[in-house]
Amino acid sequence: MASVDTGPVRTSPGTVGAKENRVIWLLLAAAFVAILNETTMGVAIPHLIGDLGITAVDAQWLTTAFMLTMAVVIPTTGFLLNRFSTRALFATAMGLFSAGTFVALVAPGFPVLLTARVIQASGTAIMMPLLMTTLMTVVPPHLRGRMMGRVSIVMSLAPAIGPTMAGIILDTLSWRWIFAIVLPIALVALVVGVRWIPNIGERSHAPLDVLSVVLSALGFGGVVFGLSQIGAAGHGGESSTAAGMATLVVSLAVGVSALALFVWRQIALQKVDDALLDLRIFRSRNFSLSVAHFAVMSMAFFGTITALPLYLQGTLGLTATESGLVVLPGAVAMGLLGPVIGRIYDRWGTTVLLVPGTIVVVATLWSFTLLTEATPVWLLVITQTVLSVGLAMSFTPLFTASLGSLEPRYYSYGSATVSTVQQVAGAAGIALLITVMSSVSASAAAPGASAAASGAAGARAAFLLAAIIATPLLVSAVLIRKPADSIGEGARAAH
Repeated sequence: MASVDTGPVRTSPGTVGAKENRVIWLLLAAAFVAILNETTMGVAIPHLIGDLGITAVDAQWLTTAFMLTMAVVIPTTGFLLNRFSTRALFATAMGLFSAGTFVALVAPGFPVLLTARVIQASGTAIMMPLLMTTLMTVVPPHLRGRMMGRVSIVMSLAPAIGPTMAGIILDTLSWRWIFAIVLPIALVALVVGVRWIPNIGERSHAPLDVLSVVLSALGFGGVVFGLSQIGAAGHGGESSTAAGMATLVVSLAVGVSALALFVWRQIALQKVDDALLDLRIFRSRNFSLSVAHFAVMSMAFFGTITALPLYLQGTLGLTATESGLVVLPGAVAMGLLGPVIGRIYDRWGTTVLLVPGTIVVVATLWSFTLLTEATPVWLLVITQTVLSVGLAMSFTPLFTASLGSLEPRYYSYGSATVSTVQQVAGAAGIALLITVMSSVSASAAAPGASAAASGAAGARAAFLLAAIIATPLLVSAVLIRKPADSIGEGARAAH
């Protein structure tokens, strides 16, 4: 199909035109669908075990393989965004995602379904960095908050409502309908995007360093796989055996070692502007603080939306759909508040949002340490919604302040770093909270405690760990600043 616009976009200072708005909304819609799909498989695993005749360990690979692929591909997107055009990357991302969704829909068995998930993840991994880099390129600094508010809808609302949507579908239809509903939306986004998305920014011709790609894959892939195995061990899965523990240790050791070599390689290559992921972005103190703060917030967010449903189902006896509905009001609140919080950021800056938002998150996590086997569901709905509001007040300022602290030529690397941190920190949060929750529950059950009482003890311990980890954020929230609009404008004009 012939595209409507072939030339690169050049924005007018201080404005966001109709063409740029159209691009952002298309990327937002595509990213939302892709990330929504990422979180649906966890709920579907029990159905897949029965329908496909596979073990629980096999079924867990549908989630693990997706996370691994994301962890491997995302660090390379900084290079891809500099090398290839916006339209080409969008077409590649949505093409891969659509192809993977179709293969999953018609998959005759587990091996094909697993392959489909890897294909899906390859496309999903490109979408968020592409969205954030495009936004930073076309939106002037004084309007970025409200635009990043839209991004926070994608990054927070989609993962939260994915399990709820999947639960409702699985209660009434086959697991294949998860993909059947997503596929037409993805295809429409692909066709519209290829036709209407223009090319944005300038391209570079830096060579691809194969060694960096290998080290990145081993490093980030090894760490995420190791973390996922920790979570599996917490469930009493294969990694709780001696062989499984050996695999876990080796994965983490290989991952950490490869990451150290990857960092060394990037420091050497960035001197000639050939790095796969340019680490000079961390010379910005504001960027480094924002990313560290965001990492802990991601651990709390993904750990909580995983551990809380387990408590709701295992301790309070709710169904998967009911537990999804408990977290749904918070997810909706995050989505509705995103643009509003973005406007507040544009006008008042970081501190007025991030400090109270962090206080709310930390206080709510501490309140979760009081859970019992008789905690009212309505109280959990309120508490989870308050936590979501605190996260919404934090994510938008962190996205905007982190990337806004960089020079325009580093936007792609900053976007890749933020997306990578989200994946790794999310995997760490899930692994830590689920492991502590399962271990303490098992210990509490040994003396003869009821299943509900031991489950509540495990939930209290998991959220205690989350609260302890999050408490230092009260300090970093005060230190993070909004980048000066005048500096951002000057750098953008020079670019």
